[in-house]
Amino acid sequence: MKIGKHNIEKNIVQGGMGLGISWDKLAGTVSLNGALGVVSSVGTGYYQNKEYSHKNKNEKPWSEANFYSKDGLTAIIKNARKICGNKPLGCNVLYASNDYGRIVKDACEAGADIIITGAGLPTNMPEFVADFPDVAIVPIVSSARALKLICKKWKKYNRLPDAVIVEGPLSGGHQGFNYEQCFMDEFQLENIVPPVIEEAKNWGDIPIIAAGGIWDKNDIDKFIALGCAGVQMGTRFLGTFECDASDNFKEVIINAKADDIKLQKSPVGLPARGVATKLQESILQKTAPKVSCVSNCVAPCNRGVEAKAVGFCIADRLADAYKGEKDTGLFFTGSNGYRVDKLYTVQDVLDKLTYGE
Repeated sequence: MKIGKHNIEKNIVQGGMGLGISWDKLAGTVSLNGALGVVSSVGTGYYQNKEYSHKNKNEKPWSEANFYSKDGLTAIIKNARKICGNKPLGCNVLYASNDYGRIVKDACEAGADIIITGAGLPTNMPEFVADFPDVAIVPIVSSARALKLICKKWKKYNRLPDAVIVEGPLSGGHQGFNYEQCFMDEFQLENIVPPVIEEAKNWGDIPIIAAGGIWDKNDIDKFIALGCAGVQMGTRFLGTFECDASDNFKEVIINAKADDIKLQKSPVGLPARGVATKLQESILQKTAPKVSCVSNCVAPCNRGVEAKAVGFCIADRLADAYKGEKDTGLFFTGSNGYRVDKLYTVQDVLDKLTYGE
């Protein structure tokens, strides 16, 4: 699979999972083994026990400048490079992030080969990579209409997507659909991929990558047959030794049953999929940790206004999950999270995905 100037040996992109779930160890090892490893840019101030955030009374990264730490992201990408060498390495930057443009430039300067962006329509993304012509840019969309709008806007920058990820409503974390749409047939991945492929033909030879609910080689083969160049998978890599999450995070996923994985409200304004734990109970009982917007992580939250409305700060709760705080953590996973039954090496997972179980 080719994305821009970069050749990926396997047709698999590892989903960029934040906070701290896909950092140097996971992304570096995935790239080393021939797929595309993707570093998450979310919460890099927490990297190596908050070494890259400015300390304050709350012991949290203060402001978006520290939550999205340039030094932290640079260190993560540098350490991933020590693992994968010169093989292609990606970075996922949420368009909803406060300081989005600066984070994209930080990732490029740190040596990311491919920037992937979802959580909104990144209509001005090309302006932030203008000084990095070899960096490929890849938007995540949920409809052909979204792709058409992005291509029209990007044409003004003399750029088009180097690939497009189409994400359906079975993915982990935030969805590109409202709650009702997540359960409607017309918005399922197999039904939104063909129109996106057709729209892409109007703009040239753009590789289409399917994402959301893909688990095994049969799923991969299904979307390749539909005309996709490859797939993106996040949840499958939660069950790896190299995943950067804490052992407690992995234990929550391994112990989760299908009924435990639910769509939940989020300060971002769209439903998010994860494991229902004690956090959700405490939100209902109004005993959850107090919301105080320290990190100012995403624009839709409106500096904590939406967080207070839903009862939790997403930056703080994702940080707790990364650290393994089971009672207060927010544990995102895709719909197949219950199928993670034990830990494997990244190489084992990629072998199963390439050659079959």
